[in-house]
Amino acid sequence: MLTIGGLVFLFICVFGSYLTSGGSMGPLIEAVPFEMWTIGGAALGTFLMSNSMTGVKHTLHGFGKIMKGAKFKKPDYVELLSLLFFLVRLASTKGTMALEPHIEKPAESTAFQKFPKILANHHASTIICDYLRMVGMNADDPNQIEDVMARELKKTFNEEMHPSHALQSMADALPALGIVAAVLGVIKTMSHIDQPPAVLGAMIGGALVGTFLGVLLAYGMVGPCATRLKGVVEEESTYLEVIRAVLVTHLHGNAPQVSVESGRKMVPNEHMPSFQELEEAVQAVEA
Repeated sequence: MLTIGGLVFLFICVFGSYLTSGGSMGPLIEAVPFEMWTIGGAALGTFLMSNSMTGVKHTLHGFGKIMKGAKFKKPDYVELLSLLFFLVRLASTKGTMALEPHIEKPAESTAFQKFPKILANHHASTIICDYLRMVGMNADDPNQIEDVMARELKKTFNEEMHPSHALQSMADALPALGIVAAVLGVIKTMSHIDQPPAVLGAMIGGALVGTFLGVLLAYGMVGPCATRLKGVVEEESTYLEVIRAVLVTHLHGNAPQVSVESGRKMVPNEHMPSFQELEEAVQAVEA
């Protein structure tokens, strides 16, 4: 909602000041469809040329994140830490073999079934199961596990950042595409140089609308959307970093409570549960 509110406020300030200062919407309304055809079509064409079909679909999916924001809130982090506490506590008290029923078929695990959101998050549940499975295969060097996890999470982060980079590239190109539309308008005007000044003035005004739209779309719409998407991806990536922090701390031989506390410290401040809140959730899992 904040994104939509900011966009509305942008339009009010830009066009409100234009109208208040005596400007007329007539030339804009007349020229916008043709200028948008040029600028928007060229921007879409360059976007398709520079991205794969997977990247295009990923970017379209990213618009949902721009509108909704990060999907992980405090309850999601509390549930994740509670599940991780159960798993590392089980491994500490009964050995890694006790994890096998939970990590081999998480959909049938009583532990995962208590947290359906985590089970539905295929990436998170897969990471938890894969690295606990590696521990069961005697790959228990915490430094090695941490290095492998860091590389996988970096790969995932870079893939999730692609839509933001694609939108930013489009934003960088839009001012130049606006100039292209303006130059075409000037060419059209020069071909009608024998017309009266009033006609030429209207045609030049229409040509300048291209430059206006290119700059407005770049710095007022597409660029901010790219920045917003980048922020959402960075915030959501913390969810997986919490998993890494807990598992690595556990592999260093720390108690389950200490391992979970290290994960809690990784949660973004606005969503981080207090020590007491997490302790109550953990006690519920123990019960």
